Amino acid sequence: MTFATTLRFSLFGTAMSAALGLIGCSNTTDTAATTDTSAAADSDKPAKTLAITQIVEHPSLDAMRRGIIDELADNGYVEGQNLTINFQSAQGNTATAGQIAKQFAGDNPDAIVAISTPSAQSIVASTKTVPVIYTAISDPVAAKLINENNTPIQSNVTGLSSELPIEPQLDNIQKIAPNAKTIGYVYSPGEVNSVVVLNQLKKAAPARGLKILDVTANRPTDVAMATRSLAGRVDVIYTSLDNNVVSAFEAMAGAANELDIPVIASDEFSVRRGATAALGVNDYDFGRTTGKMVYRVLNGEAVSSIKPEVMNTLTLYASPKHAAEQGVSLTDELLKNAINVDKQAQSSDK
Repeated sequence: MTFATTLRFSLFGTAMSAALGLIGCSNTTDTAATTDTSAAADSDKPAKTLAITQIVEHPSLDAMRRGIIDELADNGYVEGQNLTINFQSAQGNTATAGQIAKQFAGDNPDAIVAISTPSAQSIVASTKTVPVIYTAISDPVAAKLINENNTPIQSNVTGLSSELPIEPQLDNIQKIAPNAKTIGYVYSPGEVNSVVVLNQLKKAAPARGLKILDVTANRPTDVAMATRSLAGRVDVIYTSLDNNVVSAFEAMAGAANELDIPVIASDEFSVRRGATAALGVNDYDFGRTTGKMVYRVLNGEAVSSIKPEVMNTLTLYASPKHAAEQGVSLTDELLKNAINVDKQAQSSDK
């Protein structure tokens, strides 16, 4: 795999029942194929139980989960040997996320990993004793997981956030669509992380001569219609890590292709699934970093001694193919500083 230049930006901060079983799903089948089966458990490590939940399954969050499990395996905690993992997806339903949280709290595992803001909020509200490690959080302060001094609101909580500074995102948008005047933003108003990004966009855009036109998509099935509603009204669409949008990203990309509107995302897999480009963290690496925190907890370190952190490396991903489908072309200068997902796909097909 060839990796292009990584763009680095400094960020602040170190930052239930049988019915529920039918709603959720076990990670035994969907991670087995990606976990290194050659990993051997450390015989000196006692058996541990780990609960993992995420608001919905989509490639970005799934890659983070794989990274966590692989990191633990590389450090001697191997699923099926000395590590039992209970994975539950809320299938995009916040009520289900609350049910899963109550179940996990009652199960009393050695640690709980909450992937995504809605899942983290539900888990933290359900237990003050089980160690909780959150991840894939855009704004842990707004989510009421930590305070402005980077101190968790509960002593059993720590984690890794993916706060993306808005100015580099706008820089990227204007490099790709220099004549853009209006940016469309499709989001779920129920996701605090998406609302935070919207507020940041509205605050920063006017100084650049830009306007923000936001439309809501309360469910993944609303994403395509919300995207089409932007026809003739916006010059480019920006998406954050809104789980409803990411879950239905192919629908968004398809609608954008019809309208010749470029979509700029903030995660790698959205580019692979149809976006023109994205400036964001590497999801698998994000999971590996989270996994290091989980390992420390499983290895006996008090969660209260592990400070919340912020992932501070951003990577530019681009797809000339998807750009052409959405009516734009990417400059050689931009591609020089990006990972070209089209070339990666061609290499993997050989």
